[in-house]
Amino acid sequence: MRAWLLLLLLGVFGLAQAEQENPPPGKHPRLALIIDDLGQNPPRDRRVLALPGPVALSILPDTPHARELALAAHRAGKTVLLHLPMDPAGGPFSWHPQMPLQQLHERLDAALDAVPYAHGLNNHMGSRMTAEAEPMAWLMAELQRRHLIFLDSRTSPATVAAAQAQKIGLASLSRDVFLDDDPSPQAVARQLAAGIQLARKQGSAVLIGHPHPDTLAVLERELPRLREQGIDWIGIDLMIAVRGNRAMAAHGKGGIYR
Repeated sequence: MRAWLLLLLLGVFGLAQAEQENPPPGKHPRLALIIDDLGQNPPRDRRVLALPGPVALSILPDTPHARELALAAHRAGKTVLLHLPMDPAGGPFSWHPQMPLQQLHERLDAALDAVPYAHGLNNHMGSRMTAEAEPMAWLMAELQRRHLIFLDSRTSPATVAAAQAQKIGLASLSRDVFLDDDPSPQAVARQLAAGIQLARKQGSAVLIGHPHPDTLAVLERELPRLREQGIDWIGIDLMIAVRGNRAMAAHGKGGIYR
């Protein structure tokens, strides 16, 4: 009897130890990472492309290397996003609140043509534009028609973009943490740690960074260490599935965007 009990206890201990070393799927906090403002600087773009894991590359349509980078990212199996300029951003693709829908449509078509293989889009700037309910509702319906996803960069607390996406069930996400509003290496490391802590607290976190040299240096050093910290780094499609289009606590209440 004692031998049987000892074997049972050893078995339970072994299973517990195995689970600690290889937790079941879904046990780890999850991070998704997007790098914005790409297509301007080939050496930095190549560093982003070389980051390990499922980083998403968000490419500005009015940059000289947009098409080249989008094609390279697609060949490398990376997720490509269109980084659509929105007011107060300027340029030939930028959306502005007073524009008629036909002009917004034409600019969206041209921007998607400039960034081939885009799986969806997120806003570049857009603090004024993303507060406009009618064009945001039109955009979400258009993205759904094209089978594209949306990521709200949340450049303003007044954004209604994610709320409009949620209303029609468009596959979408909202950014939780900007890594490099302060691009110093110490600040970027702190923001990455804050993102990890947020993921531990709420189960997941969506991070956006930019191709600053110090941001890339921190990511090159720290991303390979995420697994040993008990963090699953996942692609944005899987993050959409994990979140089920629900708002996090900072963005809404009861899963509904404010």
